[in-house]
Amino acid sequence: MRAVVFEKWHTFPSLTDIERPKPGPGEVLLKVAGAGACHSDVALYKDFEEGAPGSIPPAFVLGHENSGWVEELGEGVTGVEVGGAYLVYGPVGCGRCKACSRGQDTYCENAAEMPYLGMGLGRDGGMAEYMVAPVRNLVPLGDADPVAAAPLSDAALTPYHAIKNSLPNLAGGGKYALVIGLGGLGQMAVQILKALTGATVIATDMKEDAMKRAEAAGAVVVPGGDGQVERIREITGGRGVDAAFDFVGAGPTIKTAAASMAPQSRFTVVGIAGGTFEWSFFTTPYESTVTNTYWGTIEDLHEVVAMYRAGQIKPEVELYSMDNALEAYRKLEAGELTGRAVVVPHMA
Repeated sequence: MRAVVFEKWHTFPSLTDIERPKPGPGEVLLKVAGAGACHSDVALYKDFEEGAPGSIPPAFVLGHENSGWVEELGEGVTGVEVGGAYLVYGPVGCGRCKACSRGQDTYCENAAEMPYLGMGLGRDGGMAEYMVAPVRNLVPLGDADPVAAAPLSDAALTPYHAIKNSLPNLAGGGKYALVIGLGGLGQMAVQILKALTGATVIATDMKEDAMKRAEAAGAVVVPGGDGQVERIREITGGRGVDAAFDFVGAGPTIKTAAASMAPQSRFTVVGIAGGTFEWSFFTTPYESTVTNTYWGTIEDLHEVVAMYRAGQIKPEVELYSMDNALEAYRKLEAGELTGRAVVVPHMA
């Protein structure tokens, strides 16, 4: 079968013929419906240095945003339907620790002992015609479109988890939420905030097209650049926002969010661009919280799928055949995508 493989450090991935995998005990073989291309993939093969924190040694199949139809059951697997459509929860922890027992494999206490972090993150992912996944990691999609659903497992799950943790800050009338960075995750964050809260959603980016799409989803948009913080505070009546979500995580975006916060607010850094935050008693709003999150839980993903099936959220996708899978990554690197690139291995 064909697959997109990360083979060497600082090397563009290859479209390679590899052996079709077989499911082991407790696993299923999925015929891949869709696999989302994420900036994290680019960081894996392009930015990380061998042995650096966060680096994952090659070689393996990319793709941690996956959906598919169950093709074959491994030994001992019950409770899933052959031919049924499922979304795949990407992280894979030890399955034994406290974090994994609550479905939060992202914070596995034994991660240092694991040979991989998840599907497409050390373990072969879904940028292939077929993939193997633990049955525990499957979330049923029912009759919902599995191709368009593929990005939900990261591009929706990650902002959903961050927003869910911030819901107490957005409960009640007259609340304001700030979304910085309107790529795939930021666009989903706007939709999730509009569905789950009554807050006024302020969205900001440097790209005019991205802001137009966020505005169409119900956000009040503020262009990046000079006067950005002043405009955000003007919208809030000078008080600042009650919750902010930075999907970039660079120094300037963190500074913008920090300068936009109200007292007793919550600022979540989701993007991993390496920015830092400087705290001071007299310049940080009283009782405000600065935190970060990484991905989400299996339970969160079930809730994300429920929102998708109810029509509350809808990822914007650009579809690519397996023949054009590397073009999807080229466009991702070049910043030429408007929606989430989804590779459809069995596209007619």
